[in-house]
Amino acid sequence: MALLRIENLGQSYDGSDILTDVNLSLEHGEVFALIGPTGSGKTTLLKLLDLLETPSSGSIYFDDVDVTKVESNRLAARRRMALVQQKPVVFSMNVYDNVAVGLKWRGIDKASIKQKVEHALELVDMTDYAHRDAKTLSGGETQRVALARALALEPNLLLLDEPTANLDPNSVSKIEEIIEHVISEHKISIFMTTHNMLQGQRLADRVGVLIDGRMQQVGTPEQIFSAPTSKAVAEFVGIDNILAGTIDKKDGDLVDVKVTSGLVSAISHYELGQNVYALIRPEDITLSLAGEHGSARNAFSGKIFKITTLGSLVHIEVDCGFPLFVVLTARSALDMGLAVGTQVFVSFKATAIKVIKRWA
Repeated sequence: MALLRIENLGQSYDGSDILTDVNLSLEHGEVFALIGPTGSGKTTLLKLLDLLETPSSGSIYFDDVDVTKVESNRLAARRRMALVQQKPVVFSMNVYDNVAVGLKWRGIDKASIKQKVEHALELVDMTDYAHRDAKTLSGGETQRVALARALALEPNLLLLDEPTANLDPNSVSKIEEIIEHVISEHKISIFMTTHNMLQGQRLADRVGVLIDGRMQQVGTPEQIFSAPTSKAVAEFVGIDNILAGTIDKKDGDLVDVKVTSGLVSAISHYELGQNVYALIRPEDITLSLAGEHGSARNAFSGKIFKITTLGSLVHIEVDCGFPLFVVLTARSALDMGLAVGTQVFVSFKATAIKVIKRWA
């Protein structure tokens, strides 16, 4: 039996649909990461799961009990949850008292509070901060205090809203380390929203992609990032090369996919004549000036028709009879003297291509 189950969940404000027919389940001890573009409805869904709002339609079940509208059921379920917000609030008191506040509100005795707070502070490596004024902490330290406050409640379900947003790399690493420890040692069910797709891949058992208020796909990280079931998901997870084609030749699992004006070799179980998409991540494509491609089965010549600089990376679009998008470091692009019109060679291995059935 799932710890949490939502069926046909919808939410609207002032006649505008924010969430539409969202279905999802969360098992005991499972970590679920929700990703999606800004404004897709992630935070709204999290508020509904924390029972801070009532949905416009659909149902929420906690341990198979309908907690959608019955207030007594909602209160009982909320006492088994804890939410850590993207910008957590700390009170004008020391760290120990900040962590203890939820326990005090619940009327827990002082001895139990002391035990639970000390354990929670140890979990987030903040024991030495117990008597520090919480208002003097850094952003990463404040987030750790918020995590400790949630963990002190010993929830069955921990809800995390963008737990590392706007934190420096060291703080991100520390928060992820804490979450990983909680996952491995305490088996708490975790539902987290994140803008960091790599974080979702690292921490989650399953990932959901929410776009325009609809759950587009749910699956393992491998399924989401390697086998998206829609163009919207593929584009969101960074698969810029989406080549429509047909299986033209087959030798065991090695196939040739006929695309716009060429063939690409890939590994696939699909049969001859099957309409498919060949998905290739830009970072899996090698670009050179000399045409050397080593063991790569796929090698094409082409001309650069667009260059876009994005910080330390350069996004290069090459016309090989069909467009291919390649990512290089800005330094590599500069050293190679790349410019619009430059003749280049691109190559990639058959194993770098993910072949999936063409979606509607």
